[in-house]
Amino acid sequence: MSVLVDARGLLCPLPVLRLRKVLLGQAVGARVRLLATDAMAAVDVPHFCEGAGHRLLDQRDTGCGVIEFTVERGPSAPPAAGAASPPEDI
Repeated sequence: MSVLVDARGLLCPLPVLRLRKVLLGQAVGARVRLLATDAMAAVDVPHFCEGAGHRLLDQRDTGCGVIEFTVERGPSAPPAAGAASPPEDI
């Protein structure tokens, strides 16, 4: 079972930001589905996945201007921005 992020009606960069937030809360290997109507999501989501270490499993046009993405949480995904890092001398 996958988590659904409904970003229909949201413009760049909000679909990717919503996807990122949900992915960071999931275990490695978890799948998240994103629905977006912003045409730029077709460029932004694959680019985000590649840069953040997630795997884009599927991208398809469902009709009526909706693009559906299925993304798998990657093991190399960096921690959330602003998250505390352990001291280097540990």
